[in-house]
Amino acid sequence: MSSETSSQSPEQQRRKPRVAVVFGGRSSEHAISVVTAGAVLRSIDRSTYEVLPIGITADGRWALTADEPERMAITDRKLPNVAELAESAEGGVVLPVDPANREVVYTEPGAVPKALGEVDVVFPVLHGPYGEDGTLQGLLELSGVPYVGSGVLASAVGQDKEYMKRVFTSFGLPVGPYVTIRPREWEQDPAAARKKIVDFAGEHGWPVFVKPARAGSSIGITKVDDLTGLDEAVEEARRHDPKVLVEALLRGREIECGVLEFEDGPRASVPAEIPPVSSHDFYDFEAKYIDSASGIVPAPLTPEQTAEVQRLAIEAFEAASCEGLVRADFFLTEDGTFVINEINTMPGFTPISMYPRMWQESGISYPELVDRLIQAALRRSTGLR
Repeated sequence: MSSETSSQSPEQQRRKPRVAVVFGGRSSEHAISVVTAGAVLRSIDRSTYEVLPIGITADGRWALTADEPERMAITDRKLPNVAELAESAEGGVVLPVDPANREVVYTEPGAVPKALGEVDVVFPVLHGPYGEDGTLQGLLELSGVPYVGSGVLASAVGQDKEYMKRVFTSFGLPVGPYVTIRPREWEQDPAAARKKIVDFAGEHGWPVFVKPARAGSSIGITKVDDLTGLDEAVEEARRHDPKVLVEALLRGREIECGVLEFEDGPRASVPAEIPPVSSHDFYDFEAKYIDSASGIVPAPLTPEQTAEVQRLAIEAFEAASCEGLVRADFFLTEDGTFVINEINTMPGFTPISMYPRMWQESGISYPELVDRLIQAALRRSTGLR
């Protein structure tokens, strides 16, 4: 009998592994997380796994939701949300906090709590703060429940673009020029903070990109061509995160590469290219998800360029101590150099997302990709990583 089997309770050995798909959340990427969950729920092999869909509403309530992936799509430009999927407007789901007990409980006001059974693994498809940033991962570590994806440290590093770049720089990975505006800088001396950005633009040139330091899906990003639009761009970024990152324009091609952890270590997918979107100033939220701008898979690169971006993607995965999966985003500059822009420790998993498309082109279908991630989580115990 394997050590994995012997550690399971008799009840666990009799039934299929139960996967809790957790989605939604309090970040500005709530809707994209719902769309991702719909695709994952649609693809999980129900003959192999039992599934428990748990949505987190925009105000933070954990809700038991209907297992209806067709209701989780973007329809007629309307974004889905957990509140519309919840089985009750007041009921809540409670995760275990005792590592010896993985039973999930459902509660409603005035009713006896209902046990939903033990959970063997959590598939957290949340994006952004309160989900992808190490907070949920810390809760699951305390609960002793295995989960898909990176641990606390890697998730936090992957969410904070400033510290992500600092980690990459310390490992010798090439990053583009940037400057950080911290909350107190803008709040206490906006003139000095403004000058800091203007000096940065004077050194590296306009336009600059002003973005939330800890957000994703291109939400809150503004391309600023000169000083006149700067304050408005900073305030827009601060609506999503009080810490703001300002990046120089890198002229070149946008290249992405997926990393997936196998039994013998991480491997890289074929890369993809995000071509310029003529109807958008840059590859923003609407271009990605509403107008469904499509990337080119595989990217038209030379064999040497493909090998180089795959090498850098795996180095970034290792530098941030990632696990499970990562999408690494690069610029191929005009002088032929790859510069890493960022990593996503829980990249978009929607039907049109680049990560599953790159792996499909690499020979791993969407359902197989989901299964590999769940199996990797089941093999891995929680604890310090």
